[in-house]
Amino acid sequence: MNEFEMAMQRNPHLKEYVQTFRKETNTTPEFMQKLSGDLPQFPNIILPVGDPIFIHLYGTEKLGHIRYYAIEPRLSQEEQEKYSAIKNKILEKAPNEPVPASETELRAQISKLLNESVIVGTGGAVSNRKNVVERLGFAAIDRKVPLTQFEYNKIAYYLERDIIGSGAIEPVIRDPYLEDIHSIGVNNIYIIHKKYGMLRTNLDFGEQKALDNWMRSMSERIGRPVSESTPIADGALPDGSRINIIYSEDVSIAGSSFTMRKFSEESISIIQLIKWGGINTEMAAYLWLCLENGMSIFFSGETASGKTTMLNACLCFIQENSKIYSIEDTPEVLPPHEVWQRLITRESGPQESRVDTFTLLKAALRSRPNYIIVGEIRGAEGATAFQAMQTGHPVIATFHASAVKKMIQRLTGDPINIPVTFIDNLNVAMILQAVYVKGKFLRRCLSIEEIEGYYEDVGGVVTRAVFKWDPETDVHHFRGLNNSFILEDKIAKIQGYEDTRKIYDDLFLRARILDEMVNRDIEQYDEVYEIIKNFVKHGVDGLPFPI
Repeated sequence: MNEFEMAMQRNPHLKEYVQTFRKETNTTPEFMQKLSGDLPQFPNIILPVGDPIFIHLYGTEKLGHIRYYAIEPRLSQEEQEKYSAIKNKILEKAPNEPVPASETELRAQISKLLNESVIVGTGGAVSNRKNVVERLGFAAIDRKVPLTQFEYNKIAYYLERDIIGSGAIEPVIRDPYLEDIHSIGVNNIYIIHKKYGMLRTNLDFGEQKALDNWMRSMSERIGRPVSESTPIADGALPDGSRINIIYSEDVSIAGSSFTMRKFSEESISIIQLIKWGGINTEMAAYLWLCLENGMSIFFSGETASGKTTMLNACLCFIQENSKIYSIEDTPEVLPPHEVWQRLITRESGPQESRVDTFTLLKAALRSRPNYIIVGEIRGAEGATAFQAMQTGHPVIATFHASAVKKMIQRLTGDPINIPVTFIDNLNVAMILQAVYVKGKFLRRCLSIEEIEGYYEDVGGVVTRAVFKWDPETDVHHFRGLNNSFILEDKIAKIQGYEDTRKIYDDLFLRARILDEMVNRDIEQYDEVYEIIKNFVKHGVDGLPFPI
């Protein structure tokens, strides 16, 4: 019996779904435990994301699009009534139970209360009991609801899904290839998939009341309850996912909406980004040299261009004994270093108790960190960040601008107002963008540009594009070979090279190390970081492979 057959045997709802799909399309989906790098433009793939949930990605050239189907157990009308009765019983009993200290304890408590509220069996005994309970009604707290084992399994899943999990969107939350969820009203739930971009799902909240309850529950989890008087909330869920809620048809004409950006427990590694074509090994080696030698870098691009993902991937290049401070509105930055202080803004509460990015940045400077990471620069804190660079504190940040010229315009205009003569305190700008290439949704680094400085005789800021992406060939070109201001005039001098062009040997050595990791499929973030640390400490002798 293969994996697909075993999955269907364990999950009758999956078997039923596949049988129906076969009849309707005369095709059988491919069962994949993990999505490979080379996927078809129009897939027919079922992916397990933890029993009893499966994801079906399906599209054809005739349809012209891909749909995202979440496969989970479905409750019949009778089962829905039983579920509501059981859930009410559990909620009535819960106040008499000890307050759970963890999610594990909460899960155990729900299981205990479920077992106290039902009677499980098969055949006549349950049927007779069912008739009695139906005559008396499920609402009475001392009556147990009769269930078959099959019904019990489904209801146990829904209780955990709705009380502990994320409710109707639990299937997509479990999907490791999910980036964002966007919902408008009751029925329009869309996702951004790491492999296939924007997809419409088959999920919905059923009715407006269910959506309203879900939004109130989520807003309470982030400590910012929504209501008609305060319809907008933004914050981080306990797992780190970021959510923005607009709870009002007065504000959102098409209905209450939310956007959730899923938190990844482990950062995507620089090797994975290289494999996906976002950058190449020479670009990664360049960033390695820059961050190892204290250069300030902005990761710039439009929304959903992969700025934070790229920033996190590059943090492994910072030397391990560095003292790092990160400043964010919602926690997304994940440096692998031991000496890391995470600072988070506080936007709620009385005005005098609020703490913004500007205040945290000033506090961080007093702590003399080796590196400062700012989740996003967009206001007055930008001027303080440039002051930090000027005093020798490298700053790494994300920024909203689709080109270096636009980035400089934003930095020198309101509300940031950096004097144009200070722009060269920023060393490097990486421009990122989400693109469609041959029908596929991809993220690419468009360029890496060096900020040389402001020159009065040319009437502006001089920049150098050391790497450029060619959209026709999907290839990155190293245009800065023997022409890099940062490598030759900054880093080579820090390293003490008399012949500053020797720095390119360092770059190409690092590129070969990264190439070897790509070839050997060493892509897990901690493994990549460990190899980089050992190389910095011991040179090529510290590598686990020959170069």
